[in-house]
Amino acid sequence: MTQTESFISTRDTAILRELAMRVAEIAADPIMEERKRVWKALNGLHAERPVILTETHGALDEVIPLSTLTCEGEWARGQERGLRNLIFYYEQVGDDYIIDARISYGHVVHASSYGVEEVKHQGNDGAGHGSYNWEPPLKNLPDDLAKLSPRTYRYDAEATLQAKEQLEEVFGGILEVTNRSWYWWTQGLTWEAIRLIGLENLMLAMYDQPEGLHALMAFLRDDHLQRLDWFEQAGLLTLNNADDFVGSGGIGCTDCLPQPDYVPGTPARIKDLWGLSESQETVGVSPELFAEFIFPYQLPIIARFGLACYGCCEPVDSRWHIVKQIPNLRRVSVSPWSNPVKMAEYLGKDYVYSRKPNPSLISTDQWDEEIIRAELRETLTATRGMNVELIMKDVHTLANQPQRLGQWVKIAREMIEEVWA
Repeated sequence: MTQTESFISTRDTAILRELAMRVAEIAADPIMEERKRVWKALNGLHAERPVILTETHGALDEVIPLSTLTCEGEWARGQERGLRNLIFYYEQVGDDYIIDARISYGHVVHASSYGVEEVKHQGNDGAGHGSYNWEPPLKNLPDDLAKLSPRTYRYDAEATLQAKEQLEEVFGGILEVTNRSWYWWTQGLTWEAIRLIGLENLMLAMYDQPEGLHALMAFLRDDHLQRLDWFEQAGLLTLNNADDFVGSGGIGCTDCLPQPDYVPGTPARIKDLWGLSESQETVGVSPELFAEFIFPYQLPIIARFGLACYGCCEPVDSRWHIVKQIPNLRRVSVSPWSNPVKMAEYLGKDYVYSRKPNPSLISTDQWDEEIIRAELRETLTATRGMNVELIMKDVHTLANQPQRLGQWVKIAREMIEEVWA
């Protein structure tokens, strides 16, 4: 419910409750327990088979067009879209996505900036999309570092309670309303650094202003560590070891978290959680410069988590000898720009091989099943017997054919049967 909405209509409530009942029926399907078991086996490094997952949010305008929604209120329409998306996953996609009979809200926390803001220049294609550039606020290192201040946080208990009560009012008796809070995606640092000084300047600073760049990265490292401390001490962390998305793809369902000394029902600690670090923006940086300017500042942050995921779109193979130093590393991204065979040699059975097939194969106007099969065959042949997940993500269009997700899943299952049987 937005601040401008003070109620939800009887009509919208009836629509949402009907959809929620369908979601509850889906969650009761025994296949969901089977999927949980398969994910737990994968994340425990004794996988039974490759696990398959797709993402719809980038192509949601094609999967669940706004024109198909029947609710009228803004808040209700957002909830309707989310519920219809779950139903679409079950009825049309058929991957290993887990659907539980619950709906969640998060603690509302307000965060400050670093004391400076970039100036963004946004393009627009008429549909709300478009590229942008920005003017980074820090022009000179290390002199401009004095402009930075660590971020501060404020918990909004009233807004949190409002979110909880609204969900209970609408979905009570059908879906369990639970608190599932997550305040960050990555602990990678480089995106924040680039927002502050610019991408080109980040790379040039490795040569022209190395001391200033080290100082900036140290500031960001300390700020991120302080952020972890604040959320932990405030008791606002919740577990992410069930049907939660973790890392840059994958479900966190596992018996390996939380830690053995965790007391059920209490707030989670950082060491009870999955965490992610990555550095997509430094794909053009040599392993030596990555090892000097980036990784040493990432390591103390990601090492605090119970289990770590590393990587997103960047190819990890050229910097694997560095990344493998993460002591709690469990899930490693193998992007479309990685060498899948080399990564299979590196990871073996000691990590989750998180393969991201090329999304353009299901996004372009021409659907070529043979190319799709060839890509999957290469990955599955190289990883036989390993802990593999196939994550079709970063899909921003399906050429207005949402059924393509289900078609890709069907092909993936056939290829698993062919190569792994």
